[in-house]
Amino acid sequence: MENTTTIGSPAAQSQAKATNFRWFICALLFFATTVNYMDRQVLSLTWKDFIAPEFHWTDTNYANITAIFSIVYAVANLFAGRFIDWMGTKKGYLWAIFIWSAGACLHALCGWATEHTLGLHDAAQMVSATGAVASTIAITSVYYFIAARIVLGIGEAGNFPAAIKVTAEYFPKKDRAFSTSIFNAGSTVGALIAPLSIPPLARFFKDLGVGNGWEMAFIVIGGLGFIWMGFWMLYYKKPAENPRVNAAENPRVNAAELAYIEQDNHTPDETTRDKAEKEDSDSASIPFLKCFLYPQTWAVFFGKFMTDGVWWFFLFWIPAYISDVYGFSSDTHTAQMLIFVLYALTMLSIYGGKLPTIIMERTGKNPYSARMQAMFIFALFPLLALFAQPLGEHSYWWPVIIIGLAGAAHQSWSANIYSVVGDMFPKSTIATIIGIGGMAGGIGSFLINFFSGRLFDYAAETNMQFMGFEGKASGYFIIFCICGVAYLVGWLIMKALVPKYKIIKVD
Repeated sequence: MENTTTIGSPAAQSQAKATNFRWFICALLFFATTVNYMDRQVLSLTWKDFIAPEFHWTDTNYANITAIFSIVYAVANLFAGRFIDWMGTKKGYLWAIFIWSAGACLHALCGWATEHTLGLHDAAQMVSATGAVASTIAITSVYYFIAARIVLGIGEAGNFPAAIKVTAEYFPKKDRAFSTSIFNAGSTVGALIAPLSIPPLARFFKDLGVGNGWEMAFIVIGGLGFIWMGFWMLYYKKPAENPRVNAAENPRVNAAELAYIEQDNHTPDETTRDKAEKEDSDSASIPFLKCFLYPQTWAVFFGKFMTDGVWWFFLFWIPAYISDVYGFSSDTHTAQMLIFVLYALTMLSIYGGKLPTIIMERTGKNPYSARMQAMFIFALFPLLALFAQPLGEHSYWWPVIIIGLAGAAHQSWSANIYSVVGDMFPKSTIATIIGIGGMAGGIGSFLINFFSGRLFDYAAETNMQFMGFEGKASGYFIIFCICGVAYLVGWLIMKALVPKYKIIKVD
């Protein structure tokens, strides 16, 4: 019998080859996250060799800036998630990247503001200052950098709540950890590109006589976010609105791809009433304070609190570590190669997002059980950090390789803890829970950065000795030990709070 299916009919559309627009959206999330982390890295890669000589900073000064950034980021996350849920992913993401890009560019004005506040003529006068004047320059400049960092932190807090919400909109549960690991790899790529581009960029503009170079590094990198905004405005749209609302569908997502995206929403024997109830439950929002009544929320909170500070410590302090312990400034080829290799190793995290899917397919476990099994494996790798400093006595490559593997484990852990939220909470509340987790991670980062700077200054001033190390090397060894055990402790707390898979349903 002749096939009479009409081209363009629902039947024909369902038989058509599925589009892959969801991966284009994933690519946009990847580039946004890359820019996000490059903006964070400009300060860590320029402060020791470009900024500190100009403003007379100590490790404590730098630690204060990073700690304040972390706590602002933490508080902003608490509200950013709710803001994204209220504003929607398109507008909310635009606001977030606009604010953080503006904040990144504002750093470039800190030198000018310090000069005019103190009545100084130029940067050379600041560099040559001594005594009380040098101390005043340091304090004043720190305040201005903190102000710029606050704007950056408020904006950057919106990145992950928005990105995770988009992932839940565009991917089924079984693919979310993998897609999250891909866009989350942007943090690694950003950290990978940063040491190869930012110090040379600062050196290039310094040699041209454009300020001290670091100012233009902030402006150039910060400007990338404004370019991304154009692509987001042009291409982003939800794959499909609630079919009960008469809204236009996304023309770039065909029926086959939409069916794949929404495969978790329906089962073969599901009635129309069942589907409607699922849609209502998924769109119903959990009151903000009620979120804290669920152990699932606290599992995410402590999972992020225990581990995010580790990644941020690596991000903010490894360039200084290489300079302090091994004597390589950030614009030397050796330092750039060491940091490049470190973050190249963290790219292994892309496969970490695939591991839960493999476990689900081979064992039939539910998403949460599979993710927790994978996260336990990832929690073991950071234990290698216990040996980073001892092996560093033989070669500076050992701590770089070990920290790179620990970083890969962190990114794999992070991709899965984000996906845990999508597994258990309705889509309407995902950004809020991610925001709460981000707040917890920011608090952890504040604590480790705040105390690390003071520990390193104390270790240098007193020539502190610990486990055979002395000076700043002993301080780094202590922090590495804390980083090494953090993930296993975090996993145990999560498992104790949520021992079994349990979806939260809104009545």
